[in-house]
Amino acid sequence: MDNPEVIIRLQGVSFTYPGNPSKRPVLNDLNLQLSRGERVGLVGPNGSGKTTLFHLIVGLLTPTQGEIEVLGKKRREERDFKEVREKVGLLFQDADDQLFCPTVAEDVAFGPLNLGKTREESMAIVREVLSTLGLQGFEDRLTYKLSGGEKRLVSLATVLAMQPEVLIMDEPSTGLDEDTLERLVHILTNSDLSYIIASHNGDFLTRTTDVVYRLGQGRLSRTAFSTYPNPLTQGHYR
Repeated sequence: MDNPEVIIRLQGVSFTYPGNPSKRPVLNDLNLQLSRGERVGLVGPNGSGKTTLFHLIVGLLTPTQGEIEVLGKKRREERDFKEVREKVGLLFQDADDQLFCPTVAEDVAFGPLNLGKTREESMAIVREVLSTLGLQGFEDRLTYKLSGGEKRLVSLATVLAMQPEVLIMDEPSTGLDEDTLERLVHILTNSDLSYIIASHNGDFLTRTTDVVYRLGQGRLSRTAFSTYPNPLTQGHYR
């Protein structure tokens, strides 16, 4: 890598959900590092902690132990994560968790407006981002009437409209038809963003990431692309 600057660093992070009768940690002494320009894939069975890991990075959950450092600063309290959420874009696994405004334009403009952009500046961002994603003319569409794939792309548009430095994406290819999936691959591979993608779709990760880690028993281990199935031939990773 030309730029070794570390954007995200987790050291010795553990997390156990409160009230878990087994008291078994979802994450156990986990270490993770993402440097600028890196594109990382994440695989693992359902319930292995991929979503939990992402929520810890942006401060939606608090680790039981360990340190989280984002953008060169240790993040401990809720107030520490305000900057993180402005610069690290999280794409939720369920698009309905991300979309809450009546129309597409309102949803996509919400982030820029809250970052202090004017109405005119925000609408310019809306048009640019929607065009990039092939969603021209969607501004006045009602979000609840969108298809699953359209909701997924609009959710991504709300994240990109924040102009983040880093993307964290939880199953971004879910519900996309072949043409839309190709469009997403093109967007990601032609961007200059650093990102982490959690996905069951091995072929998608092969095409969009440089290194893949498996999350199992609360820890990360590096895996080769060939060690998880191509969903086009063998079905989704389980």
